[in-house]
Amino acid sequence: MNDLLPTPATTALLLMDLQNGIVSRHPDVDGFVSPLVRARDAARAAGLTVGYVRVALTAEEASTIPPTSRFAGAAERLNAAGPGTQIIDAIAPAEGDIVVRKKRVGPFGTTDLKAQLDARGIDTLVLAGVATSGVVLTTVRDASDMDYRIVVLEDGCWDSDPEVHRVLTEKVFPRGGATVTTVEEFLGALG
Repeated sequence: MNDLLPTPATTALLLMDLQNGIVSRHPDVDGFVSPLVRARDAARAAGLTVGYVRVALTAEEASTIPPTSRFAGAAERLNAAGPGTQIIDAIAPAEGDIVVRKKRVGPFGTTDLKAQLDARGIDTLVLAGVATSGVVLTTVRDASDMDYRIVVLEDGCWDSDPEVHRVLTEKVFPRGGATVTTVEEFLGALG
């Protein structure tokens, strides 16, 4: 296809932690999500795989978390059946999309995401989500170690600390092997 996205059939757009209880912290939810909906729809039309990652815990899972963990006491906030952990309606998954529920920050350690990506022959990941310093950072590092090509949609990610977001997208992600681009450049690459 081009240098940014060489092969649509082996590329996946991962939309991460775009769930009610997390995205609601953004000061302009609609303004943030609307471009991601366009990116998702264009990705589907171009033949990319679309995947969703959400963080949520069952009561049993929450009961096994040690008190030293940052997830300790998160049972209510991250209740797997609760509305706060559901993907926001505006960008909900469709049949055939990958959907995984993780129990920690990163999407690979507590899910079968890698197996699902491998089964589809995916070698390139396009990442978007909240927060830049959480799921996006962890995914960039883990995916790099797993030898994926990585593209980060800079304006498709958000962090409550704008300076942290800037440093990650301008300095850390490129050093980690990720190509950082915008939603508009991604749409342009899709044609």
